[in-house]
Amino acid sequence: MDILTAVPKTNDNSSNACAPVICFSHLRWDFVVQRPQHLMERFARERRVYFFEEVIPTDHHLAYLEIHSFAGTTVKAVRPRIPRGWTEAQRNSGLAGLLDELLELAGHRKPILWFYTPMMFAFARHIDAAAIVYDSMDELANFRFAPANIGELERELMQRADVVFTGGHSLYDAKRLMHDNIHPFPSSVDVRHFRSARKQPINPPDQADLAGPVLGFCGVIDERLDLELIRALADHRPYWSIVLIGPVAKIKVEDLPRAPNIHYLGQKHYADLPAYFSGWDVALMPFALNEATRFISPTKTPEYLAAGLAVVTTPIVDVMRQYADISGIFFASDAGKFVEACEAALKLKPRSGKWLTGADELLSTFSWDETHRRMNGLVQEAAETNTRPPVAPASRRTAKSTSKRRTYDFVIVGAGFAGSVLAERLANEGKHHVLICDRRSHIGGNAHDFYNEHGILVHKYGPHIFHTNSEMIFDYLSRFTAWRPYEHRVLAQVAGKLLPIPINRTTLNGLYGLELKDDAAAAQYLASKARPMDRIRTSKDVVVAQVGLDLYRTFFEGYTRKQWGLDPSQLDKAVTARIPTRTNTDDRYFQDTFQAMPKDGYTKMFENMLDSDHIDIRLNTDFRDVREQFPDAHIIFTGPIDEFFDYQYGRLPYRCLRFEHTTYDRRRLLPVGVVNFPSEKVPYTRVTEFKHITGQVHPKTSICHEFACSEGDPYYPIPRPENQELYNQYALLARSRSDVTFVGRLASYRYYNMDQVVGQALSTFSRFQARETAQVGLGVR
Repeated sequence: MDILTAVPKTNDNSSNACAPVICFSHLRWDFVVQRPQHLMERFARERRVYFFEEVIPTDHHLAYLEIHSFAGTTVKAVRPRIPRGWTEAQRNSGLAGLLDELLELAGHRKPILWFYTPMMFAFARHIDAAAIVYDSMDELANFRFAPANIGELERELMQRADVVFTGGHSLYDAKRLMHDNIHPFPSSVDVRHFRSARKQPINPPDQADLAGPVLGFCGVIDERLDLELIRALADHRPYWSIVLIGPVAKIKVEDLPRAPNIHYLGQKHYADLPAYFSGWDVALMPFALNEATRFISPTKTPEYLAAGLAVVTTPIVDVMRQYADISGIFFASDAGKFVEACEAALKLKPRSGKWLTGADELLSTFSWDETHRRMNGLVQEAAETNTRPPVAPASRRTAKSTSKRRTYDFVIVGAGFAGSVLAERLANEGKHHVLICDRRSHIGGNAHDFYNEHGILVHKYGPHIFHTNSEMIFDYLSRFTAWRPYEHRVLAQVAGKLLPIPINRTTLNGLYGLELKDDAAAAQYLASKARPMDRIRTSKDVVVAQVGLDLYRTFFEGYTRKQWGLDPSQLDKAVTARIPTRTNTDDRYFQDTFQAMPKDGYTKMFENMLDSDHIDIRLNTDFRDVREQFPDAHIIFTGPIDEFFDYQYGRLPYRCLRFEHTTYDRRRLLPVGVVNFPSEKVPYTRVTEFKHITGQVHPKTSICHEFACSEGDPYYPIPRPENQELYNQYALLARSRSDVTFVGRLASYRYYNMDQVVGQALSTFSRFQARETAQVGLGVR
């Protein structure tokens, strides 16, 4: 292939597979066993792990480190001792020095920095890390006594982090626009450990003699608990024993509810928890509904279920989202309902019974081992990305403007999908010599992508989303690229809201404040708005007949006028017939069987496609400059058909596009890849944020504003009857020519998706093959 690719220099960075982890935590290693302990124990099986804890004041005049070992683990707890009276600046400076000293003494190369609190980023930001992880277990800014600058430090940490995890789905929803590589990981469980509670009850001595049914809570006793609810529960059912296990933090001991049937058993070892659970009849999660619990995903939920206990809880969002279908979970929002829920839970047999089947099926789908495996993969990917050689900025592909041969069997005009697929098939399958030329400076046509000056992969001519129902087409393209799964979602900004497009049930509920619960209700609502017509002629007719005038004006009228420069009543019905309306909540823009993006970009896929000794490429070349040089070659023309015939009957009307690319020093701007702007008050039609589409992880992000216009490169054939008649005249001319074949969107004057163009090109090649076979049979060749 006569094409040159900028090849970046390699580097000598070694694998980060065994890079040590320094985990910065606001919790002590030996405080309570929670998410950090479960995960770091597993990371420590193959890496050195240092658990860097919060400072401990000292009367010594110098800062120093205490390093603690614990039986049963190789994790080292690092406890910095800082002189009393130091200012915040002195503390951070001292901690930064201690961190450097730790790395130097340990003799490690670049570590993985894992943060559970943004506060420690203040003294660790200078470290050259293999990867930076932010595991946002809770919204710490909402906790009592949270530092005033925690929000600012979190934003800085988010900007620097290579990967972000959240402790649940609601926290993910709240933070997903802050990072481009963020993943929800709700609480997991060590099922085997807690399932031991289902065996013969052990009942430790301090719990063995409690009267009546025993209802228990295990966890930190702090401002997240609804103390009044516990007090009311004890008051309403004085013959129930209420057990609370765990340390008291951030609240005064004297403020705890007291009653003869409330029993505080203190903090217990993780190994002993199943023994205590084995003596309970019901597990409790009496959380207050406040800012501190808004995003929590309690670890205790799966632990209780694994122990065989029914759970009564206040309506915590993540618990309802994940466990609402489990028959052993009861939700109650006030004291009276909480008591009723406890009575219902007591009717279930603890540690056995059919009700546990659903719980066990759910628990089998997540464990700390599986969570660690998935996290480790994402962290390793982030570390490898950090050591990957930098991509050459701007367009990384250039090509020679000379060809190797003096004769070709085929000259293909246009290096987009149609031309490139035919070049590849004719060269590799047909063994023909092919010259492919393009007036642009790159291959790939409108699907061309490139790394901009900031190293962000962008689509030069607006978003190109691959989707198809054809396994044959998908398999063919898979020869030239690996794929990244991607389901495209589009929002439209209307009435001050961002709502899914195509219109679905979520759109209707959000726009009109409705509560349509199912498909039937949504279908009935749309039917009530629709205006049936005897004959559908225009794009406006299509939409109004389906959804009525209001939705037409809200989503389609202004957008269509901007996109086409014409009112929908002036356009063929085909323009809006492609846009579905749904009654379910499926917010995917496409519903094809295969939806994915080329893993390394479209241009790389085209490079692989055209990588043949039988193919030469000329860029920055007009077909008129080569057609006379190779008079014996068969021409395949993928450009505008009217241009080929020198506009003999006049120009075919096209709608053109203009793109404005902008890069921002932020990781994320939009909630989805594309936001449409139907209002005519906004000059552009849509905005694209490419990192959603490409999956690239980068501290910056690039967006593209798209403007429709009447002049420029042709993009969309304008579907009107008179335009079709004009095209038919050119098509008649084309059929009279045996020396040229017309393929592609512009040559066919039709709007084709990318897969349709590939399919058309493959069909064209099949016809060439059939013709050649027939000629051989007749002795022509």
